[in-house]
Amino acid sequence: MSLFSKILASESKAEMSFIDHIDELRKHLFRSAIAIIIGAIVIGIYNKFIIRNILMGPIHSDFPTYTYLCKLGRYLGMGNDLCLTSIHVRMQSQAVAGQFNVFLNVVLIGGFIIAFPYVFWQFWKFVKPALKTNELKGTRGVIFWVSLLFFIGVLFGYFIVAPYTINFFASFTLDQSIENIWTIASYFNTMIPLILGSGIAFQLPLVLYFLAKIGVVSSAFLRKYRKHSIVIIVIVTSIITPPDMLSTVICSIPLILLYEISIFLCIRVEKKRKVEEAEEWS
Repeated sequence: MSLFSKILASESKAEMSFIDHIDELRKHLFRSAIAIIIGAIVIGIYNKFIIRNILMGPIHSDFPTYTYLCKLGRYLGMGNDLCLTSIHVRMQSQAVAGQFNVFLNVVLIGGFIIAFPYVFWQFWKFVKPALKTNELKGTRGVIFWVSLLFFIGVLFGYFIVAPYTINFFASFTLDQSIENIWTIASYFNTMIPLILGSGIAFQLPLVLYFLAKIGVVSSAFLRKYRKHSIVIIVIVTSIITPPDMLSTVICSIPLILLYEISIFLCIRVEKKRKVEEAEEWS
């Protein structure tokens, strides 16, 4: 076989390999899409209950977060200072297909949340073969931990971040003569990113763990900028929560704990790396 033929054969093999990867990615995306559609159908079937009792929950004064906050205030001897009697806001739809578009967004995003473990599993099946042996160490149970942190984050966003945000904007007014009349689209466009964003934010420890494994970040780096990170967390939470110290503290503590957990995980990675290096030299 001539050199030219060998080059052509090599290029053809590489091209087929690339096509195979694209085809494999297509399969994983298709399976994930099917799972999301199934989840969306479930959300669609129970859409009235989900929208009325779950997504619209934070605008009702009997929402669990407000109830327990009121009890906490009484327990701390603050009387009814933390109790929420009512939320002064009205809802409306100004677009012809406004409510239908909201319905589609709710069922699709709800379907994604339900199918998240399966979607991540498909993503992991696609990525895993490309990782080296040392990169795969410590990834056992990654689907469980990623899914668990995601759902904890979603619950944190729903029961803590979202109601505080909605309560703040509902009570904020430039003048008493101005009434808060929200469009249903703007309400859900505020709620959904807060809930999904919290789910993604709770992936911080695992993201930093993998970054530490490949040497991008270190525990020393995270320790060095710990104070800066805490200040940023407090500033962000003080913006999205009502202007009182208790609300800021309640929202900030879990995020600060996640940052500290990230440092602990990075330390573990560095210790394992030192042990492996010592074994190689011995």
